[in-house]
Amino acid sequence: MKYLARNLYRIQALMAWAVIVAALASCSENIDTEYQFTAKEETILEYLEQGKNAELYTEYASLLHQVPISRQSSSTVAQLLSARGNYTCFPPNNKAIHDYLDSLRVKGIISQASWDAFPNEEVLDSIRKVIVYNSVLDGTNSATVLEMGDIVAQTDDVDFQLPNLNNRKLFKKTAGQDSILMNGVAFIDLNNRDIKCLNGRVHEVHAVIAPSNKTMADIFQNIVAERTKGFLVMAKLIQACGLGDTLSKTQDDVWENLVLDGAVKDLPKHPTEQIGSIPLHRLYGFTIFAEPDALWESEIGKPYDQISVEDIKAYLISKGAYPNATQGNDYTNENNIINQFVTYHVLPEKLKPGSLVIHHNENGYWWKTPETGFSIPVFEYFTTMGKRRLLKIYQSRESQEEDTERDDANGGIFLNRFPILRNGRGDFIDESNPQNNDYHESGRFREAGSAFAMYPDENIGNKIRFEAEDAADYQQIKNCCIYPLERVLVYTENVQNRLAGERIRIDMTAMFPEFINNDLRHPLGDYPDGSTQTKGFPVEYPYLANVEMREGTLFYFFTGHNRGWSNYQMDEFNIIGKYEFTMKLPPVPKKGHYEIRFGVSSGSSVRSMCQVYFGDNPNYLPAKDIPMDLRIGFVRHRFRSGDQVSNFGYTSDAEYENEAKSLSMEEQDEITKSLRARGFMKGPKYFHIGEGTGSRLGIQGEHVTRRIMVSEDMDPDKTYYIRFKNVLDDKELQFFMDYFEFVSKEVYDNPVEPEDIW
Repeated sequence: MKYLARNLYRIQALMAWAVIVAALASCSENIDTEYQFTAKEETILEYLEQGKNAELYTEYASLLHQVPISRQSSSTVAQLLSARGNYTCFPPNNKAIHDYLDSLRVKGIISQASWDAFPNEEVLDSIRKVIVYNSVLDGTNSATVLEMGDIVAQTDDVDFQLPNLNNRKLFKKTAGQDSILMNGVAFIDLNNRDIKCLNGRVHEVHAVIAPSNKTMADIFQNIVAERTKGFLVMAKLIQACGLGDTLSKTQDDVWENLVLDGAVKDLPKHPTEQIGSIPLHRLYGFTIFAEPDALWESEIGKPYDQISVEDIKAYLISKGAYPNATQGNDYTNENNIINQFVTYHVLPEKLKPGSLVIHHNENGYWWKTPETGFSIPVFEYFTTMGKRRLLKIYQSRESQEEDTERDDANGGIFLNRFPILRNGRGDFIDESNPQNNDYHESGRFREAGSAFAMYPDENIGNKIRFEAEDAADYQQIKNCCIYPLERVLVYTENVQNRLAGERIRIDMTAMFPEFINNDLRHPLGDYPDGSTQTKGFPVEYPYLANVEMREGTLFYFFTGHNRGWSNYQMDEFNIIGKYEFTMKLPPVPKKGHYEIRFGVSSGSSVRSMCQVYFGDNPNYLPAKDIPMDLRIGFVRHRFRSGDQVSNFGYTSDAEYENEAKSLSMEEQDEITKSLRARGFMKGPKYFHIGEGTGSRLGIQGEHVTRRIMVSEDMDPDKTYYIRFKNVLDDKELQFFMDYFEFVSKEVYDNPVEPEDIW
């Protein structure tokens, strides 16, 4: 099986050590020695058991020999750390382990701080695994080792990419100069850090790293029982809505067993990429944006522990919130005012700090040079739980500068922020000033108007704060992240109107919680399981809950890491075979006529052609228009048999690229109208299609196109589906998906302020 094969590989590597040691001894390299100490020609296990500080780790070293690598292997973690590989080890010293045992005594788990005091072998075994599994990061398959410089450079509270043997990701907090705490609790020793071994690095810690296994449901239950200040009001609301069972979910056990039993297989090698390795886990996760108790105290006028669910309901009614909701006491009903209020705060994705929005290749920014700072706004739209509605998460250079409390990567993140952007339209149409079309915030916001808004300045957005009240460390919750809000969050009529008044562009992976909960969406390197940049999703099991695949569909995801692809955020779905699959779409914000657009790069001769179907009955979806040919570019059409001259009238790439630079806005608008009449649009100016900020933009690439797939009246209270079906016989041709755009008629057909080119 997959796990066992990987572990056997590690153990077999032991036989090669003599040769490796000799080779390493003869090599020289230039290494930054600021944080580095060297354990010459020692494996991590040898260093821990025989090194000059071995007396510090006798307890830990003993545990390494008692804990298996996994339940599928009889090999121990000691054998793992003696084998070839790339491991980062955070061994707790003897005192740290004794302190941990004493903490178990205080909790009543054991009678005294001794290994002999455990009530049974099962509890003893679980504690051994907690200490060992959480202390080792296995980089065998990804060639990743955390040196001290990497740890120092990592942003506080943001997870390191590589998980530990417990499949949990660690983070660090800086407590002062040279004071680094792993997971906020384990101080890295000032002397015994960055010990270089033959198979990795060792960093002694002064506390056991033991991330909590408590779920969000457990945390809320404790908060209510102990009346803890921080999020007591939200905890009561969550429980009243019956969300406890949902927030207790951590993983899909059916999938876990299918993987362990080999019942689901990796997809075969993609014709142009790697094998589509299936995800090893299918984890559940959640994000909760919550008003802290201090905010409710000021709004309601009562001490936090005296505020009831009924008080919140009365407050919402007095504010005119959710006017169409029922106002009874059945808070589990999604039409109830409390249920609608609470579920708009909850997403079915665990969005960790640093991943609330994705910065990658937006105009003026390149992920490899983040020191240049943010450029144009980045945003994502997510579907909330309960009654399905859109929640916008937003960050820009201006919002970051506005957030005087934080100047790091998490600064200035807002919910439902709607600034007026300098987009070359309306007040910013003066083409003599290039700044008038740089897509930065103008410093102004549209007034809320006659539509209901909770605040006169509601369009500024609701700022996310990253410091929870009191000392509770909400970063450690196993299946959830919770973020305090600056003010009360309501899905008002104003928010709906503002969402409908802008182009809603959603990266494909943001539509599916599984990509975020399982760290599939945006890995900046190889996956920790050893697979490179390609994931596969089998037909046999609905890993992606909102996608139904028919037999013959080979569904791949490419991260696009380190590629100069012509993609928004660089990743893509790439489906081959005799494919046919149906996707559940996000909701629209309000009733009206919408276009659904499809972002596609046609710069390949192996793109496909498909029929599009759309409707609100997944069992009967009418076909929309003629089949969509993904091989058509604006200068040339690319086929296996060779390129064909475009029928759009362009004769060269240079002519097409120059058009975006030389023509006036009015002239470009006329071209847009003619392209739209054929169901096409140019690519957006929003992202780069090469590497670095000096590369071409989407609007300049003749192969970067948008296709208008659907133009229909849509209702926010209905769920819509879209189906794609291969109409060609060549099963190696690729169906490419990058992003969707949902655009209301008031945006794309606005006579006063036409849609911008961004």
